[in-house]
Amino acid sequence: MTVPLWAWVAFLAFVVAMLALDLFVLHRRAHEVSLREAGAWSAVWIVIGLGFGGLVWAWAGSGGAQAYLAGYLIEKSLSVDNVFVFAAIFSALAIPARYQHRVLMFGIAGALLMRAAFIAAGIGLLEAIHPVIYVFGAILLVAAVAMLRGDPQAAPRDPRILRALRRVLPVTNGLHGQRFIARDQVGGRLAATPLLLALVVIEVADVIFAVDSIPAVLAVTTDPFIVYTSNVFALLGMRALYFLLAGAAARLRYLRPGLALILGTVAVKLLLADVWEPPAWSAPAFITAVLAVVAVASVRDGRRRRRGGLNGRVSGRRAAEASAPRDRAHVPAPEGSNRAGARRRDSAAVPRAARR
Repeated sequence: MTVPLWAWVAFLAFVVAMLALDLFVLHRRAHEVSLREAGAWSAVWIVIGLGFGGLVWAWAGSGGAQAYLAGYLIEKSLSVDNVFVFAAIFSALAIPARYQHRVLMFGIAGALLMRAAFIAAGIGLLEAIHPVIYVFGAILLVAAVAMLRGDPQAAPRDPRILRALRRVLPVTNGLHGQRFIARDQVGGRLAATPLLLALVVIEVADVIFAVDSIPAVLAVTTDPFIVYTSNVFALLGMRALYFLLAGAAARLRYLRPGLALILGTVAVKLLLADVWEPPAWSAPAFITAVLAVVAVASVRDGRRRRRGGLNGRVSGRRAAEASAPRDRAHVPAPEGSNRAGARRRDSAAVPRAARR
Protein backbone atom coordinates (compact mmCIF):
# COMPACT_ATOMS: atom_id res chain seq x y z
CA MET A 1 0.00 0.00 0.00
CA THR A 2 1.44 3.35 -1.06
CA VAL A 3 1.07 5.91 1.73
CA PRO A 4 1.70 9.59 0.94
CA LEU A 5 3.90 11.67 3.21
CA TRP A 6 1.01 13.77 4.47
CA ALA A 7 -0.69 10.64 5.87
CA TRP A 8 2.43 9.79 7.90
CA VAL A 9 2.66 13.39 9.14
CA ALA A 10 -1.04 13.48 10.08
CA PHE A 11 -0.82 10.19 11.93
CA LEU A 12 2.31 11.17 13.87
CA ALA A 13 0.77 14.56 14.71
CA PHE A 14 -2.29 12.79 16.11
CA VAL A 15 -0.12 10.51 18.26
CA VAL A 16 1.92 13.44 19.61
CA ALA A 17 -1.26 15.40 20.36
CA MET A 18 -2.78 12.48 22.29
CA LEU A 19 0.41 11.97 24.30
CA ALA A 20 0.60 15.69 25.12
CA LEU A 21 -3.07 15.75 26.14
CA ASP A 22 -2.53 12.78 28.43
CA LEU A 23 0.68 14.09 30.00
CA PHE A 24 0.00 17.82 30.38
CA VAL A 25 -3.77 17.92 30.84
CA LEU A 26 -5.36 14.67 31.98
CA HIS A 27 -2.51 13.50 34.23
CA ARG A 28 -0.72 16.73 35.02
CA ARG A 29 -0.99 15.95 38.72
CA ALA A 30 -0.05 12.51 39.98
CA HIS A 31 -2.99 10.45 41.14
CA GLU A 32 -3.87 6.81 41.46
CA VAL A 33 -5.83 5.66 38.42
CA SER A 34 -9.14 4.14 39.49
CA LEU A 35 -10.62 1.01 37.97
CA ARG A 36 -13.46 3.04 36.43
CA GLU A 37 -11.04 5.50 34.82
CA ALA A 38 -8.88 2.68 33.48
CA GLY A 39 -11.91 0.88 32.06
CA ALA A 40 -13.19 4.03 30.37
CA TRP A 41 -9.85 4.85 28.75
CA SER A 42 -9.36 1.24 27.66
CA ALA A 43 -12.69 1.42 25.87
CA VAL A 44 -11.74 4.77 24.30
CA TRP A 45 -8.44 3.44 22.93
CA ILE A 46 -10.09 0.27 21.59
CA VAL A 47 -12.71 2.37 19.79
CA ILE A 48 -10.00 4.65 18.35
CA GLY A 49 -7.91 1.67 17.23
CA LEU A 50 -10.83 -0.08 15.56
CA GLY A 51 -12.00 3.22 14.08
CA PHE A 52 -8.62 3.68 12.44
CA GLY A 53 -9.07 0.20 10.97
CA GLY A 54 -12.29 1.50 9.42
CA LEU A 55 -10.34 4.35 7.82
CA VAL A 56 -7.85 1.84 6.42
CA TRP A 57 -10.76 -0.17 5.00
CA ALA A 58 -12.18 2.91 3.28
CA TRP A 59 -8.76 3.87 1.94
CA ALA A 60 -7.01 0.59 1.09
CA GLY A 61 -9.86 -1.90 0.89
CA SER A 62 -10.66 -5.03 2.88
CA GLY A 63 -7.21 -6.59 2.47
CA GLY A 64 -5.39 -3.73 4.19
CA ALA A 65 -8.05 -3.47 6.91
CA GLN A 66 -7.88 -7.19 7.68
CA ALA A 67 -4.09 -7.05 7.89
CA TYR A 68 -4.32 -4.04 10.22
CA LEU A 69 -6.90 -5.78 12.43
CA ALA A 70 -4.78 -8.93 12.65
CA GLY A 71 -1.68 -6.93 13.60
CA TYR A 72 -3.63 -4.89 16.14
CA LEU A 73 -5.10 -8.01 17.77
CA ILE A 74 -1.68 -9.69 17.94
CA GLU A 75 -0.10 -6.67 19.63
CA LYS A 76 -3.09 -6.15 21.93
CA SER A 77 -3.14 -9.77 23.10
CA LEU A 78 0.61 -9.88 23.70
CA SER A 79 0.46 -6.59 25.61
CA VAL A 80 -1.79 -8.28 28.19
CA ASP A 81 1.10 -10.56 29.13
CA ASN A 82 3.45 -7.56 29.24
CA VAL A 83 1.17 -5.85 31.77
CA PHE A 84 1.96 -8.45 34.41
CA VAL A 85 5.70 -8.01 33.86
CA PHE A 86 5.34 -4.26 34.35
CA ALA A 87 3.45 -4.92 37.57
CA ALA A 88 6.34 -7.08 38.80
CA ILE A 89 8.84 -4.31 37.94
CA PHE A 90 6.87 -1.69 39.86
CA SER A 91 6.54 -4.06 42.81
CA ALA A 92 10.28 -4.81 42.88
CA LEU A 93 11.12 -1.09 42.92
CA ALA A 94 8.27 -0.13 45.29
CA ILE A 95 6.84 2.50 42.93
CA PRO A 96 3.58 3.95 44.34
CA ALA A 97 0.47 3.57 42.18
CA ARG A 98 0.06 7.35 41.76
CA TYR A 99 3.43 7.60 39.95
CA GLN A 100 3.13 4.50 37.78
CA HIS A 101 1.15 6.21 35.02
CA ARG A 102 3.93 8.78 34.48
CA VAL A 103 6.55 6.05 34.16
CA LEU A 104 4.40 4.11 31.70
CA MET A 105 3.72 7.29 29.75
CA PHE A 106 7.39 7.96 29.07
CA GLY A 107 8.06 4.25 28.64
CA ILE A 108 5.49 3.99 25.85
CA ALA A 109 6.83 7.15 24.19
CA GLY A 110 10.26 5.51 24.07
CA ALA A 111 8.74 2.24 22.90
CA LEU A 112 7.11 4.01 19.94
CA LEU A 113 10.53 5.16 18.75
CA MET A 114 12.18 1.78 19.32
CA ARG A 115 9.36 -0.10 17.59
CA ALA A 116 9.79 2.12 14.53
CA ALA A 117 13.46 1.15 14.36
CA PHE A 118 12.64 -2.56 14.86
CA ILE A 119 9.97 -2.50 12.16
CA ALA A 120 12.23 -0.75 9.66
CA ALA A 121 15.05 -3.21 10.38
CA GLY A 122 12.75 -6.23 10.15
CA ILE A 123 11.18 -5.18 6.85
CA GLY A 124 14.63 -4.33 5.46
CA LEU A 125 15.96 -7.76 6.41
CA LEU A 126 12.98 -9.57 4.88
CA GLU A 127 13.33 -7.66 1.62
CA ALA A 128 17.11 -8.07 1.42
CA ILE A 129 17.48 -11.62 2.78
CA HIS A 130 14.35 -13.71 2.30
CA PRO A 131 15.51 -16.72 4.43
CA VAL A 132 15.35 -14.41 7.48
CA ILE A 133 11.65 -15.25 7.50
CA TYR A 134 12.56 -18.71 8.79
CA VAL A 135 14.64 -17.18 11.57
CA PHE A 136 11.64 -15.09 12.62
CA GLY A 137 9.46 -18.19 12.52
CA ALA A 138 11.91 -20.11 14.72
CA ILE A 139 12.01 -17.22 17.23
CA LEU A 140 8.23 -17.20 17.49
CA LEU A 141 8.09 -20.99 17.82
CA VAL A 142 10.58 -20.94 20.70
CA ALA A 143 8.61 -18.13 22.36
CA ALA A 144 5.38 -20.12 21.98
CA VAL A 145 6.89 -23.24 23.56
CA ALA A 146 8.34 -21.22 26.45
CA MET A 147 4.99 -19.55 27.07
CA LEU A 148 3.12 -22.87 26.90
CA ARG A 149 5.50 -24.36 29.47
CA GLY A 150 4.69 -21.47 31.77
CA ASP A 151 8.20 -20.01 31.74
CA PRO A 152 8.13 -16.39 32.83
CA GLN A 153 8.78 -13.73 30.22
CA ALA A 154 12.48 -12.97 30.14
CA ALA A 155 12.09 -9.47 31.54
CA PRO A 156 14.80 -7.68 33.51
CA ARG A 157 13.04 -7.75 36.87
CA ASP A 158 15.56 -10.01 38.63
CA PRO A 159 17.02 -8.31 41.75
CA ARG A 160 20.57 -8.95 40.49
CA ILE A 161 19.86 -6.95 37.35
CA LEU A 162 18.38 -4.16 39.42
CA ARG A 163 21.49 -4.12 41.60
CA ALA A 164 23.66 -3.95 38.49
CA LEU A 165 21.70 -0.96 37.23
CA ARG A 166 22.14 0.73 40.59
CA ARG A 167 25.91 0.36 40.22
CA VAL A 168 25.81 2.08 36.83
CA LEU A 169 23.24 4.75 37.74
CA PRO A 170 23.57 6.65 41.02
CA VAL A 171 20.12 6.39 42.58
CA THR A 172 18.58 8.50 45.34
CA ASN A 173 17.43 6.81 48.51
CA GLY A 174 13.81 7.84 48.04
CA LEU A 175 11.31 9.35 45.64
CA HIS A 176 11.27 13.05 44.79
CA GLY A 177 7.70 13.46 43.64
CA GLN A 178 7.29 12.86 39.91
CA ARG A 179 10.87 13.78 39.05
CA PHE A 180 13.16 11.31 37.31
CA ILE A 181 16.36 13.14 38.31
CA ALA A 182 17.06 14.91 41.61
CA ARG A 183 20.00 15.98 43.75
CA ASP A 184 21.17 13.47 46.29
CA GLN A 185 20.75 14.81 49.82
CA VAL A 186 24.02 13.24 50.93
CA GLY A 187 26.50 14.22 48.21
CA GLY A 188 24.50 16.96 46.49
CA ARG A 189 25.11 15.41 43.06
CA LEU A 190 22.47 14.73 40.44
CA ALA A 191 21.17 11.20 40.69
CA ALA A 192 18.40 9.10 39.23
CA THR A 193 15.28 8.57 41.28
CA PRO A 194 13.61 5.14 41.48
CA LEU A 195 11.18 6.37 38.80
CA LEU A 196 14.01 6.69 36.27
CA LEU A 197 15.32 3.26 37.26
CA ALA A 198 11.85 1.79 36.65
CA LEU A 199 11.67 3.59 33.29
CA VAL A 200 15.00 2.14 32.15
CA VAL A 201 13.95 -1.39 33.16
CA ILE A 202 10.61 -1.05 31.34
CA GLU A 203 12.33 0.19 28.18
CA VAL A 204 14.70 -2.79 28.24
CA ALA A 205 11.73 -5.08 28.81
CA ASP A 206 9.95 -3.62 25.78
CA VAL A 207 12.98 -4.37 23.62
CA ILE A 208 12.66 -8.02 24.70
CA PHE A 209 8.93 -7.98 23.97
CA ALA A 210 9.53 -6.51 20.50
CA VAL A 211 11.66 -9.52 19.57
CA ASP A 212 8.46 -11.60 19.74
CA SER A 213 5.78 -9.15 18.69
CA ILE A 214 7.35 -7.51 15.63
CA PRO A 215 8.02 -10.81 13.77
CA ALA A 216 4.49 -11.89 14.65
CA VAL A 217 2.99 -8.83 12.94
CA LEU A 218 5.42 -9.11 10.02
CA ALA A 219 4.03 -12.60 9.47
CA VAL A 220 0.70 -10.96 8.61
CA THR A 221 1.92 -8.05 6.50
CA THR A 222 5.14 -6.25 5.61
CA ASP A 223 3.45 -2.94 4.85
CA PRO A 224 5.30 -0.47 7.11
CA PHE A 225 2.28 1.80 7.61
CA ILE A 226 0.00 -1.09 8.63
CA VAL A 227 2.61 -2.66 10.92
CA TYR A 228 3.53 0.59 12.67
CA THR A 229 0.01 1.96 13.13
CA SER A 230 -1.24 -1.35 14.57
CA ASN A 231 1.69 -1.30 17.01
CA VAL A 232 1.07 2.32 17.98
CA PHE A 233 -2.61 1.93 18.80
CA ALA A 234 -1.94 -1.23 20.81
CA LEU A 235 0.82 0.55 22.76
CA LEU A 236 -1.26 3.68 23.40
CA GLY A 237 -3.92 1.58 25.08
CA MET A 238 -1.43 -0.36 27.20
CA ARG A 239 -1.38 2.19 30.05
CA ALA A 240 -5.11 1.96 30.69
CA LEU A 241 -4.95 -1.81 30.20
CA TYR A 242 -2.24 -2.02 32.85
CA PHE A 243 -4.36 -0.33 35.52
CA LEU A 244 -7.33 -2.46 34.50
CA LEU A 245 -5.60 -5.86 34.57
CA ALA A 246 -2.49 -5.51 36.77
CA GLY A 247 -4.15 -7.32 39.65
CA ALA A 248 -5.98 -9.90 37.55
CA ALA A 249 -3.11 -12.25 36.68
CA ALA A 250 -4.53 -15.09 38.78
CA ARG A 251 -7.97 -14.76 37.16
CA LEU A 252 -6.67 -15.06 33.58
CA ARG A 253 -5.59 -18.65 34.01
CA TYR A 254 -5.72 -19.61 30.34
CA LEU A 255 -4.09 -16.45 28.95
CA ARG A 256 -0.62 -17.93 28.44
CA PRO A 257 -1.84 -21.10 26.66
CA GLY A 258 -3.95 -18.90 24.39
CA LEU A 259 -1.04 -16.59 23.59
CA ALA A 260 1.18 -19.62 23.00
CA LEU A 261 -1.36 -20.94 20.49
CA ILE A 262 -1.43 -17.59 18.67
CA LEU A 263 2.36 -17.33 18.54
CA GLY A 264 2.71 -20.95 17.44
CA THR A 265 0.20 -20.50 14.63
CA VAL A 266 1.93 -17.33 13.42
CA ALA A 267 5.27 -19.17 13.55
CA VAL A 268 3.89 -21.97 11.37
CA LYS A 269 2.54 -19.37 8.94
CA LEU A 270 6.02 -17.86 8.62
CA LEU A 271 7.71 -21.22 8.19
CA LEU A 272 5.23 -22.22 5.46
CA ALA A 273 5.16 -18.82 3.75
CA ASP A 274 6.76 -20.17 0.56
CA VAL A 275 4.40 -23.15 0.41
CA TRP A 276 0.98 -21.92 1.54
CA GLU A 277 -0.60 -18.50 1.99
CA PRO A 278 -3.84 -18.46 4.04
CA PRO A 279 -6.56 -15.90 3.23
CA ALA A 280 -6.23 -12.46 4.82
CA TRP A 281 -9.43 -12.79 6.88
CA SER A 282 -8.24 -15.97 8.61
CA ALA A 283 -5.69 -14.25 10.89
CA PRO A 284 -8.04 -11.77 12.66
CA ALA A 285 -10.81 -14.40 12.82
CA PHE A 286 -8.50 -16.97 14.42
CA ILE A 287 -7.02 -14.52 16.95
CA THR A 288 -10.48 -13.25 17.94
CA ALA A 289 -11.74 -16.81 18.42
CA VAL A 290 -8.75 -17.79 20.58
CA LEU A 291 -9.08 -14.69 22.79
CA ALA A 292 -12.82 -15.30 23.17
CA VAL A 293 -12.23 -18.91 24.26
CA VAL A 294 -9.51 -17.76 26.70
CA ALA A 295 -11.83 -15.17 28.24
CA VAL A 296 -14.80 -17.54 28.59
CA ALA A 297 -12.67 -20.39 29.97
CA SER A 298 -10.95 -18.08 32.49
CA VAL A 299 -14.28 -16.66 33.70
CA ARG A 300 -15.82 -20.12 34.10
CA ASP A 301 -12.75 -21.40 35.90
CA GLY A 302 -12.87 -18.44 38.29
CA ARG A 303 -16.54 -19.07 39.08
CA ARG A 304 -15.90 -22.76 39.62
CA ARG A 305 -13.04 -22.01 42.00
CA ARG A 306 -15.15 -19.51 43.96
CA ARG A 307 -18.01 -22.01 44.25
CA GLY A 308 -15.57 -24.70 45.38
CA GLY A 309 -14.11 -22.41 48.03
CA LEU A 310 -17.59 -21.37 49.22
CA ASN A 311 -18.79 -24.97 49.43
CA GLY A 312 -15.66 -25.89 51.37
CA ARG A 313 -16.27 -23.11 53.89
CA VAL A 314 -19.95 -24.08 54.28
CA SER A 315 -19.06 -27.75 54.78
CA GLY A 316 -16.46 -26.84 57.36
CA ARG A 317 -18.94 -24.62 59.23
CA ARG A 318 -21.59 -27.37 59.25
CA ALA A 319 -19.09 -29.92 60.52
CA ALA A 320 -18.07 -27.57 63.32
CA GLU A 321 -21.72 -26.99 64.30
CA ALA A 322 -22.45 -30.71 64.27
CA SER A 323 -19.50 -31.49 66.52
CA ALA A 324 -20.12 -28.57 68.89
CA PRO A 325 -22.74 -30.34 71.18
CA ARG A 326 -20.53 -33.39 71.59
CA ASP A 327 -17.61 -31.19 72.42
CA ARG A 328 -19.61 -29.28 75.06
CA ALA A 329 -20.84 -32.54 76.65
CA HIS A 330 -17.29 -33.59 77.44
CA VAL A 331 -16.15 -30.25 78.82
CA PRO A 332 -15.94 -30.54 82.65
CA ALA A 333 -17.65 -27.86 84.69
CA PRO A 334 -15.41 -25.39 86.47
CA GLU A 335 -14.32 -26.48 89.88
CA GLY A 336 -15.75 -23.39 91.57
CA SER A 337 -19.18 -23.90 90.08
CA ASN A 338 -19.37 -27.47 91.55
CA ARG A 339 -18.58 -26.21 95.03
CA ALA A 340 -21.16 -23.43 94.80
CA GLY A 341 -23.83 -25.89 93.69
CA ALA A 342 -23.03 -28.24 96.59
CA ARG A 343 -23.31 -25.38 99.11
CA ARG A 344 -26.70 -24.36 97.68
CA ARG A 345 -27.98 -27.97 97.99
CA ASP A 346 -26.71 -28.24 101.56
CA SER A 347 -28.32 -24.95 102.59
CA ALA A 348 -31.61 -26.04 101.04
CA ALA A 349 -31.50 -29.36 102.94
CA VAL A 350 -30.94 -27.84 106.44
CA PRO A 351 -34.34 -26.12 106.81
CA ARG A 352 -36.16 -29.27 105.71
CA ALA A 353 -34.35 -31.36 108.40
CA ALA A 354 -35.17 -28.74 111.06
CA ARG A 355 -38.90 -28.88 110.17
CA ARG A 356 -38.92 -32.61 110.65
